[in-house]
Amino acid sequence: MSFLDKIGFKKLKDGLFKTKDNLVGKVNRLVNARGIIDDEFLSELEEILISSDIGFDTAEALIGNIKERTQRDKYTGQEELNSLINDELKKVFAETTSEFSTFDFNTGSKPYIIMIVGVNGVGKTTSIGKLAYNFKNAGKSVLIGSADTFRAAANDQLEIWAKRAGVEIIQSTNTSDPASVAFDTVKSAAAKNTDVVIIDTAGRLHNKAHLMEELKKIKRVMQKVIPDAPHEIFIVIDSTTGQNGLNQAKEFSNALGGLTGIILTKLDGTAKGGIVLKINREMNLPVRFIGVGEQIDDLQVFDSKSFVEAMFEK
Repeated sequence: MSFLDKIGFKKLKDGLFKTKDNLVGKVNRLVNARGIIDDEFLSELEEILISSDIGFDTAEALIGNIKERTQRDKYTGQEELNSLINDELKKVFAETTSEFSTFDFNTGSKPYIIMIVGVNGVGKTTSIGKLAYNFKNAGKSVLIGSADTFRAAANDQLEIWAKRAGVEIIQSTNTSDPASVAFDTVKSAAAKNTDVVIIDTAGRLHNKAHLMEELKKIKRVMQKVIPDAPHEIFIVIDSTTGQNGLNQAKEFSNALGGLTGIILTKLDGTAKGGIVLKINREMNLPVRFIGVGEQIDDLQVFDSKSFVEAMFEK
């Protein structure tokens, strides 16, 4: 592991501290307190799993696996029991997937267009800035399209983040039509052979039909320039919102004919990091990136192996 990798892993570990204490810490304390698996133990374990936002179905499956293993393998002490339960938790978290292993990925198509959706307040603007920064650092040319024309603050904030990231941005001038901004951005990127385009969109009232129609229009307009655009549609979800975040993902997915991944923000502020599992299992939608802090380099490619190591490292 390189020095930079170690820095990234430390940030991940620090960012997952609350989740780790809520899940792994509570499980370990339960094992140490009881030391035997009986109905009462399993009931308390299930409460711990559900409180970390893992979800009822996943919790039930974990409980079933643990019961089966204790009957089959037996155990002679608390340490073995701890290892058994942690092993089963690791297996479930390791099942989560992401096709992105690095920001320096081969786009296969220029410009590679990423459309960002999500409700207001989830960290959409900062996530776009951090994405742009990481792609730029990986050697990609990046152009941001500020197509959330309904919030002046969103445009101003995105401009600040674009400057921090050192990338270009296209904003509305004489129009409040977000589709026009998206069209101009994609057209400019195609002319300049830009590697990555990131299109911001409005995020108010995710359950209102007019917003969803607007998003569909943005998608159609971009396809006039690049027929297979967008190549990715990422939804930004605040990890502290639990089931509400899952409902948002379903709304946007239904409107846009599917999403390709999730940017999960504010993991450092929640004890409910189990939502990574819940989203992945219930929607079959991979978590692509996770936010583990406020700094510009605190958005990380989601890697299940590193996630598990950070959660369970002693």
